[in-house]
Amino acid sequence: MSWHPGPPPPPGHWQPWGRIPSGLFPSGRPIRPTYREPHPVTGGGVAVGGATATLWLIFFGLLGTDLRGYLWWTVVAGLAAWLGALALVRFGDRGVGTGVAIVTAGGWSIAAVVLGSRWVATGDWPLW
Repeated sequence: MSWHPGPPPPPGHWQPWGRIPSGLFPSGRPIRPTYREPHPVTGGGVAVGGATATLWLIFFGLLGTDLRGYLWWTVVAGLAAWLGALALVRFGDRGVGTGVAIVTAGGWSIAAVVLGSRWVATGDWPLW
């Protein structure tokens, strides 16, 4: 089966585009405007934020000499990291802020598991 363009247009009939488009493929200016994110989140930004937050939590966690110190330093470092992440998401690179927030939540989760494990094992609350 071959494509046949159809009968020729009548004399004096003017068609600027040759044939009427089906609409499947855009052929001109879009009807609706296209909006773009001014600061899009990229995978590289999320990775940089995650790596930075990981190092931040490790260095602060190493300041604690025992479990209680580790937990308190992790809480303080996490709060500072989340404040930084909020500022980054609002005024800076949203991808980096997202990476910082995700890794900080993971670091707090690890600290909570360690806290709960010690509490279950000894029956003593380690933070007070």
